[in-house]
Amino acid sequence: MSADEPSGGARRATKSKLFEFLVHGVRPGMPSATRMAPQGSAMGPPGPPYGASPTVRPGIPPPILEQSRKRTAPTQVQQQQAAVQSRARSAKRRRMVDKILPQKIRELVPESQAYMDLLAFERKLDQTIMRKRVDIQEALKRPMKQKRKLRLYISNTFNPGRSDADDSDGCIASWELRVEGKLLEDTGKQKRKFSSFFKSLVIELDKDLYGPDNHLVEWHRTPSTQETDGFQVKRPGDVSVRCTLLLMLDYQPPQFKLDPRLARLLGLHTQTRSAIVQALWQYIKTNKLQDSHDKEYITCDKYFQQIFDCPRLKFSEIPQRLTSLLLPPDPIIINHLISVDLSDQKKTACYDIDVEVDDPLKCQMSSFLLSTANQQEIAGLDNKIHETIESINQLKIQRDFMLSFSKDPKCYIQEWLRSQSRDLKIMTDVVGSPEEERRAEFYQQSWSQEAVSRYFYCKIQQRRQELEQAIAVRTT
Repeated sequence: MSADEPSGGARRATKSKLFEFLVHGVRPGMPSATRMAPQGSAMGPPGPPYGASPTVRPGIPPPILEQSRKRTAPTQVQQQQAAVQSRARSAKRRRMVDKILPQKIRELVPESQAYMDLLAFERKLDQTIMRKRVDIQEALKRPMKQKRKLRLYISNTFNPGRSDADDSDGCIASWELRVEGKLLEDTGKQKRKFSSFFKSLVIELDKDLYGPDNHLVEWHRTPSTQETDGFQVKRPGDVSVRCTLLLMLDYQPPQFKLDPRLARLLGLHTQTRSAIVQALWQYIKTNKLQDSHDKEYITCDKYFQQIFDCPRLKFSEIPQRLTSLLLPPDPIIINHLISVDLSDQKKTACYDIDVEVDDPLKCQMSSFLLSTANQQEIAGLDNKIHETIESINQLKIQRDFMLSFSKDPKCYIQEWLRSQSRDLKIMTDVVGSPEEERRAEFYQQSWSQEAVSRYFYCKIQQRRQELEQAIAVRTT
């Protein structure tokens, strides 16, 4: 089972329960066949937003709007931009707050408290998952290693020379050295190759037998190196040979051997650069070597003076001074006897080496962060919940309409018509109030005289400018 299944399954189950309750009214623990009885029929007024067309009063023709009264329509590009912004706003509005049922609906339907409990549980679950994600991201920033045993197998075979051999190789006695290994208790799906644990391998043979130019067998890692499960060395010879194997581990991240003086002071032998700096800082804090007046400086004690050769140094100088105190780590040295005795052919030397490997949990953590297996299903359930909440709110509006209409039909119809008129004005982008301007009382108000005077004054000024321009053209 993958690492993201528990959290994703819990979120998916919560979303499903929320949607099930909203659509069918099924409370947690209620049998699936049980449904809440509807509180009333879904009804609404005959006009918008519930009907197909707005109500038209008898005897009044539909209003014909003049072009001068309409605002200039935006261009197609502006319309597209407005549509994109509208979609972005609607997507942004879909938050946890939009899932909450209004208080009046909760008072009308007491069973909705079960939905609110599920919503609170979903919020806690989301917070827990988000907190765990942050913890995992922080943990992945640090090296996650495990100490494991790498078992090394060293064996050799001897082929005595035969006088009746067809080829020249068979006539000469030779031996073959094998160096192989495997990781003990390797539970990973993909087995690591033996050579991937080492940066270099050097086999040193007897210099007296094979000469100064042929006594070393070397393998060094390069960017194009092909990993292998073992190494084989074949040489001619019919006498036993003593050899030395030098194995350099490939530390990730790189490790360094400390200068003997610094190693004794910090109690470290081979460690990463960050661990060495951290140990130095711990020593400085424990011995209160930081300058109390200038925190940037360190007052060296007698041990620091011997190592860094100065009475006082800056924090920023420590990485540079550490460079000369960090050495390459020691190789693993194994002495082995390559025996040509036929009775020793089946003997294999085994050595266990401590190596650091990546924690298997790291892969699971990374796959959990990158996994999107249940995101689409959760997003779909979220959309269904939002749509159901919107339909519940619409049904609540219809119910309020019917209740208000039943209490005072006349006043409510008049208020509703005024509301429809305002909506029509907004939808058609009309400037002014055509309904009021259609009546004679509109032009008998106190402002009409001043408006007429200003209108004629503007017309006279406009005509005067036109005449002055015409006279100026004739005189020129």
